[in-house]
Formats: sequence, structure tokens, C-alpha cells
Amino acid sequence: MEWYLLALKKYAEFSGRSRRKEYWMYALFNMLIVFVLEIAGFALLRSAAGTILFALLGIYCLATLIPSLAVGIRRLHDTGKSGWWLLISLVPFVGFIILLIFLVTDSAPEANLYGPNPKVA
Repeated sequence: MEWYLLALKKYAEFSGRSRRKEYWMYALFNMLIVFVLEIAGFALLRSAAGTILFALLGIYCLATLIPSLAVGIRRLHDTGKSGWWLLISLVPFVGFIILLIFLVTDSAPEANLYGPNPKVA
């Protein structure tokens, strides 16, 4: 949970580097929250509570859009790639696979253009 909160604290920090652990723990907790809200919303689909849950889901997705982009860009920086590589996910199927490979790649061991190695610092 601390990694999720760390990514939220760096809300709009697009510079620097993020470790694999920070990115994937943020992604895990983010997906769990979305999954729980969706399941609860579908379970209560025909009631006012379901409508409220889907509204909360929409608000949550909008609220975490910028932190998600920021942690993704910092993760790409950690591998030595520009944050613009995040746009490769717009290429159907192949783009997602390439981006996934970039995101699971280990950190560049030395300092790079985007800062020192966060594992050492």
C-alpha cells in the first residue's frame, strides 16, 4: 500500500525514475480498486447504489489518470526510455506487448539522463 500512496504523492511528477516495484504495486492496487468498484456496481446494477458506485468508479478513474501517466513515464525513464514510449500502447495489440516488455525490464543500473538509480538512492 505504501508504494501506491508514494505514486499518488508524486501526483504530477513526470521527471525522475520509478522502480519496477513502485510501478507494479501501484498498478496492482489501482486494478484492485477498479475491480471491486465494478463488481459491486454490477451486483447492484438496478439500484441507486449501483449508479452511485459507477459514478464513484468514473471519478476514481479520472482522479488517478494523471498519477498513472506519471508513474508510467517515470518507469520508462528508469529503463532509459523516453516517456513518449507510453504512446506505443495506442498501436493495436503489438504496442501493448512492446510497452509491457519495457515496463517489466529491470532498471538501468547506472545513473541515466533521467536521474540516479532509485534502487541505490
